[in-house]
Amino acid sequence: MNENKTQTKTQTVLISGGSVAGLALAYWLHRHGFTPTIVERAPQLRDGGYAVDFRGEALDVLDRMGLLEEIRALDTEMGDAALVDADGRQYATLPAAVFAGDLEVLKGDLTRMLYEATREDVEYVFGDSITHLQQDADGVLVTFEHAAPRRFDLVVGADGLHSKTRALAFGPEEEFVRHLGIYTAIFNLGNYLGLENTGRLYTAPGKAANIFTARANTEARAAFHFAAEHLENDRRDTAAQKRIVAERFAGEGWEVPRLLEEMDAAQEFFFDSNAQVEMDSWSAGRVVLLGDAGYCAGPTSGRGTSQALIGAYLLAGELAARGGDHKAAFAAYEEQMRPYVAEHQVLGREGAERFFLPAPTQEFLDMLAANAPENTRTEPVRLPDYTPAAA
Repeated sequence: MNENKTQTKTQTVLISGGSVAGLALAYWLHRHGFTPTIVERAPQLRDGGYAVDFRGEALDVLDRMGLLEEIRALDTEMGDAALVDADGRQYATLPAAVFAGDLEVLKGDLTRMLYEATREDVEYVFGDSITHLQQDADGVLVTFEHAAPRRFDLVVGADGLHSKTRALAFGPEEEFVRHLGIYTAIFNLGNYLGLENTGRLYTAPGKAANIFTARANTEARAAFHFAAEHLENDRRDTAAQKRIVAERFAGEGWEVPRLLEEMDAAQEFFFDSNAQVEMDSWSAGRVVLLGDAGYCAGPTSGRGTSQALIGAYLLAGELAARGGDHKAAFAAYEEQMRPYVAEHQVLGREGAERFFLPAPTQEFLDMLAANAPENTRTEPVRLPDYTPAAA
């Protein structure tokens, strides 16, 4: 068991990003006696998003947080899904083992649970973001878009694929982000098809659309995916993004016309490239990256949430075990995560290459399902039993 070294003082840690990675890190940092602050650009906790799944050691992390049973209670309990043609006729069944992982919940439910587990102990600053970082021997002076500048001992970028922290500390996005040739739009809608713990998937050359039930079949989540090279678009211009999707799917069959109408009216809407982040190092001085900001494997890997949870556990634990020595802690964190991330990025690239299969046969889908348990056994991560300074 790793015993924590005594910290000479309580270290302050600014975490940029209020999603799974940042919230999980804040939880563990507080448990280990640090003082975390989360700054999130959104005005409130992000509640949208598709389902996320957990595999392998990520379930162990949830268990060590005391949240596993609560998370299990929110399982989508998704069954097999139907693949349909342009006329809505089912021609194959996609087994749940292919897409649901060992445990699947809505991302919004997970972030809300992590927030409730930390809100009394962690300072949250919503509606703001970092604009400048100035490091010296003793800490980091952080300038914000709205709040007054503040000093922190350490800064963690957990702000996703388009990380502002990464850009400030390491360089422009184009140096690290590798597009996988797919764009995805996700949005909330009512379960107007009356589905029960299942989904429907429609494919066309270079395109796919699907809808899955959510929250005990009272809601649904839909997605459009299409193949494209890098698109220049304003990530904050939702109306323009919806137009891009509508143009790509104009004239398609099945429920696509209705789904486009639902998308146009949706308040919760996400659109982005499927991409990976490749970096030689995840730290620069007193700044370190966590989750998608440093090593996104892409949605097609199915491992993003697991990486976020495991990375947060290891980063906080190594900082505690090394008495706040950030240089040693960052190196140990990266050494443990690198092989795990590398294998997941291979899975992400392979998944992107076969994403738009032409009307897969039932035999092929059954083969994927039969291999699913083996596919989830990637490079293992040893999870040290860190002893929290404050339980």
